[in-house]
Amino acid sequence: MALALRLAAKGRGHTSPNPMVGAVVVSRGKLVGQGSHRKAGGPHAEVIALSQAASRAKGSTLYVTLEPCSHLKKRTPPCVPLVINSGVRRVVVAMVDPNPQVRGRGIAHLKRAGLQVEVGCCEAEAVQLNETYIHWVQTGRPFTIVKAGMTLDGQIATAGGESQWITDKVARARAHQLRGDVDAILVGIGTVLRDDPQLTARTGGDPVRLAPRQPLRVVVDSRLRIPLKAAVLQRQEEAHTVIATTREAPSRKIALLEGRGVDVLVLPNAGGHVNLPALWTRLGQLGVTSLLVEGGSDLNATVLRAGLSQRLMCFVAPLLLGGQDAKGLVGGLSPRRLRDAMPLKNLRIEPVGRDMLIQADFPTR
Repeated sequence: MALALRLAAKGRGHTSPNPMVGAVVVSRGKLVGQGSHRKAGGPHAEVIALSQAASRAKGSTLYVTLEPCSHLKKRTPPCVPLVINSGVRRVVVAMVDPNPQVRGRGIAHLKRAGLQVEVGCCEAEAVQLNETYIHWVQTGRPFTIVKAGMTLDGQIATAGGESQWITDKVARARAHQLRGDVDAILVGIGTVLRDDPQLTARTGGDPVRLAPRQPLRVVVDSRLRIPLKAAVLQRQEEAHTVIATTREAPSRKIALLEGRGVDVLVLPNAGGHVNLPALWTRLGQLGVTSLLVEGGSDLNATVLRAGLSQRLMCFVAPLLLGGQDAKGLVGGLSPRRLRDAMPLKNLRIEPVGRDMLIQADFPTR
């Protein structure tokens, strides 16, 4: 199963909205087939592994990181009939698929066909591997990471708004790798007006060369103040952009943006701003399973206080800005009592070049 999990991880950043899945076929103690799901719409891991095994699959054991599918509402045929017809005698499944269309049904079909089925081998590792898929299936919203580069005293920009670059090139390269792994990147209009970011994933440390897969670029702009020359509106054929706005946006500007191939989502208004829970739900409906928030302190505050984030990733540079007028990680007003602080769990720290990457998870509400 450890090999199946490693195979599954090769699909990271490419299988969404499908899960990452790996499969291994073992006959008489020998590996006779292996495969991983590499792309949505492509062959499933079980199909590849059993195809390699061919006649050697008869009487073998199939190890698979996720319950084989049995439903028809997808682009590829179900895997359960193939597994049954292959002659496999035993199936070891790491975890049950949380998708209501699959959940437990694939396992039940295999058992009814007389196969020996075991569930739960390396389950914790399988759950961690597909945490974004699981969250999306269970909530209808993308698994959300709030990411920031900041100084050791928690500042993400100077009092004048300068933030490029707090972290060094090694940390920035890691951030681009992260961009390539998620389905979408989200910023607020303030970031666009201040920094004019491209919000693309670059590769190999090259500031120009785009990664093979680009995340959806999402801008929250309640009144459509975005300039038509903004970098995030360019190269739509390579990296698509969605702008979330409200009914306060001028219809003429909406038409201009849509004419350039930009999707404009008109969402409910919440205190003069885009209703973020509504936006998260819409993104989930669009098949966005993972979302990277790269906003300023005010957007971070709104996302965090609405309970929309599952993870915090901070690249911390060995710098101090000091002062009460610099821009902190989380804007808005601070709670008066410590008991109202936002709790975090599963703290992890690792060196990234001269900087440190601190990661932590938010408890489920």
